[in-house]
Amino acid sequence: MDDALPSDLRITAQIRIATRAGIPMTVLHKGHAQSGTIYLKLNRLDGTAEVLSQIRLEGELVWLSASDGKPVPEREADAYLQRQTDFDSDAWVIEIEDKQGRHWFPEKIIDSIA
Repeated sequence: MDDALPSDLRITAQIRIATRAGIPMTVLHKGHAQSGTIYLKLNRLDGTAEVLSQIRLEGELVWLSASDGKPVPEREADAYLQRQTDFDSDAWVIEIEDKQGRHWFPEKIIDSIA
């Protein structure tokens, strides 16, 4: 998917793809339609979640794990996301309920910025 697409269009397309596969994906916080940063909450349905934030690294969109690629207690993930949306009301928060922790967006995940 072209990373120049507006945030709302990218999110709508990925929700449709995940829904077709039977994976619930929900918008928890609606951000700026054109350029809001996207955060993903990967709810593993076992009391843990991982948070990914969309960043641009060397000209490429990637997902950066907020917890070094490891799930954290869901309440910690929720608190982190609340802080992000308190700071940036234009940000999007998408919750994906997937026991396998898949993010359903085409970009790769990185655990840290080297």
